[in-house]
Amino acid sequence: MGNYVKRDFHEKRENKGPADAPEGVICGRNAVLELLRGDRTVDRVFIQKGEREGSALLIEALAKEKGVPVIDAEKQKLDALSGSLKHQGVAAIAAQKEYASLDDILKIARDRDEAPLIVLCDGIDDPGNLGAVIRCAEGAGAHGIVIPKRRNVGLTAAVARSSAGALEHMAVARVANLVAAMNELKEKGLWIYGAEADGQPYDRTDMKGPAVLVLGGEGTGLSRLVRENCDFIVSIGMYGKVNSFNVSCAAAVLLCEAARQRHAH
Repeated sequence: MGNYVKRDFHEKRENKGPADAPEGVICGRNAVLELLRGDRTVDRVFIQKGEREGSALLIEALAKEKGVPVIDAEKQKLDALSGSLKHQGVAAIAAQKEYASLDDILKIARDRDEAPLIVLCDGIDDPGNLGAVIRCAEGAGAHGIVIPKRRNVGLTAAVARSSAGALEHMAVARVANLVAAMNELKEKGLWIYGAEADGQPYDRTDMKGPAVLVLGGEGTGLSRLVRENCDFIVSIGMYGKVNSFNVSCAAAVLLCEAARQRHAH
């Protein structure tokens, strides 16, 4: 059986990518559109002059419907607001997204009358990868994300943009100790599935019940204590010449299988 990618998920990059935007700035058309569809307070929306077409028109209409001022802005203004992130002619200033608690996430599952499905991130320090994981989790119907306060990127503007707006619809808890959070979730009846290279095949693993999927960081995998506290270790078979998927690609595979099992008739 091929290996899952946790030992070498994704080579660490010398350059982590573009500089992040200032706190409270959301940039990119999808990100701003989903921001307006969500519950966060939006102070104002900036649209580049001459960009009133396509999704920019929808953003303008939704902002006005919600009473959010829409400001014509020069490209230089948007560049300054967004740092080096691509803004696609649209940016917004919003209240900072509040972190949820573990109980908040479990309540979301109860309100949907579904078995909880939670993604726990163990040291994902690339904002692009965390944003993509959040997008995968939201698309697969997961109820929340758990990240540690240390050794993991937080909810930055780059994460929001990489999630393509999914962050606005996903509860994220930030905890001081991942192992303690895992044990708390175990006590509440959830099973912990760690993703590593030497586990049982993911597609032969029952993930229909209350589940936590644990994903390790790029190049580091699961930390020792986190792995030791997993109930199961699952792997994705690899059949090509490379021995790894990017963490967000692996998240998509595993989450889609969990969703398939839960919604199979």
